[in-house]
Amino acid sequence: MLKVRFRREMRREAPGPLAIPVVRGAIPLSWAEAAAAARFTGMPGRVLDLPGPAGRVLLVGAGTPASALDWEQAGAAAAGGTGRAARLTLDARGLAPEAAVALAAGACLGAWRPGRHQSVRGIRLAALDLLVDSPEAAAGPWERAAAAVRGCLLARELTAEPANHLTPKAFAARLERLAEHGIAVDVLGRKRLTRAGFGALLAVGRGSAHAPRLAVLRWRGSFAAPPVAFLGKGICFDTGGLSLKPAAGMEAMRHDMAGAAACAGAMLALALRRSPAPALAVLPLAENAIGAEAYRPGDVLRTLSGRTVEVMDTDAEGRLVLADALHWARTRFAPRAMLDLATLTGSVVTALGRHRAGLFGTDAALLAQVAAVGEAVGEPVWPLPIGRRHREDLDSDIADLKQCATGRWLPDACHAAAFLREFAGETPWAHLDIAGVATREEGEQGPDQPTGFGARLLDALVERHFEDPDRH
Repeated sequence: MLKVRFRREMRREAPGPLAIPVVRGAIPLSWAEAAAAARFTGMPGRVLDLPGPAGRVLLVGAGTPASALDWEQAGAAAAGGTGRAARLTLDARGLAPEAAVALAAGACLGAWRPGRHQSVRGIRLAALDLLVDSPEAAAGPWERAAAAVRGCLLARELTAEPANHLTPKAFAARLERLAEHGIAVDVLGRKRLTRAGFGALLAVGRGSAHAPRLAVLRWRGSFAAPPVAFLGKGICFDTGGLSLKPAAGMEAMRHDMAGAAACAGAMLALALRRSPAPALAVLPLAENAIGAEAYRPGDVLRTLSGRTVEVMDTDAEGRLVLADALHWARTRFAPRAMLDLATLTGSVVTALGRHRAGLFGTDAALLAQVAAVGEAVGEPVWPLPIGRRHREDLDSDIADLKQCATGRWLPDACHAAAFLREFAGETPWAHLDIAGVATREEGEQGPDQPTGFGARLLDALVERHFEDPDRH
């Protein structure tokens, strides 16, 4: 994350490029002629790079900002336009502290790039000086915003890791480092999972040389209440199992743990800002691989709940590991609400593209809260149905239910949600299928750029709806 300093005036030594956010139609007079020549009007996302007497000046289009998200986008555009500069100065003087903080948050998010495993990384933006009227007024809002940004960036960093570096064991070890922030971390290995009866999670991970894990992260908060529970699909690599995926694009399946990464990022954000609300993350971690012990289509698995599942497609493994995780969270911790995030189906991408996550659930109030918060933080969702027929399609002749529908149906987002609902019980529950939004397409910010989608949404949801001790 960028090192951010709030200043009243520019540094005298090596200040780097100066970025000036420009509201549409309000070009500074000293740059009006150059802007007119370049047809720069302040449209959002546009950056005009100009030479100045003291160095480079970046005019950054902010459009007609109506929310903090608009200022975030301008900050991200400024960071993206710096080229090989190591430091950026962003002029937010004259703006409200909340707008200035949003510019800084956007710059931190926009400056992030994967590259931990590159031998030669070159010069990258590392520091941001934000010019403001009152550094003191911006300090409080920035502390809150920085926690969410750090949580989002943790989710991106984990999602960017290649599968040979982020095995289930290595993923669990990375999560254990969160203990330094006050998060209690418990990791269940194969022996404990077997004793407890995690039949679905163990089956999915059986074909891999790397045994599955269940990571449980707990933030105790400051008042006594049932926790809000996050659950994240943590498939560190997904070959599809015996229902093998096509070779083209399989390398992107290292991102199939983005749901677990987002939940971990949300937990970090809560800890960094010392949220008073108790929270919990239950993260099933596994590799869906091919081997002599791999589970098969046609197998019947006994899940942790005791319910049996007929396997129809080993590439529909995410719903299996989440079934065990949902039951564990619900019965062991009695949460106020459960929210699971998963890169679960291709069908949700067909339905919603790469613009919104699919939202399913059982509690109308919780679903409305998730949708509103998603819009506010720039992680939008769209409600999708779980119909009676979706559940009927999962009826099995040899088990309690099928894992997914068969016949002309491919593994489908609505059927997956119907399956997961069977393990959520009466607890208010929301399911976010983030398959289309966990990474950005090539051409936006590079190929398969992780977004950290969900980390900020969960953090803001807790802040707005779960931190009042009188409402639990």
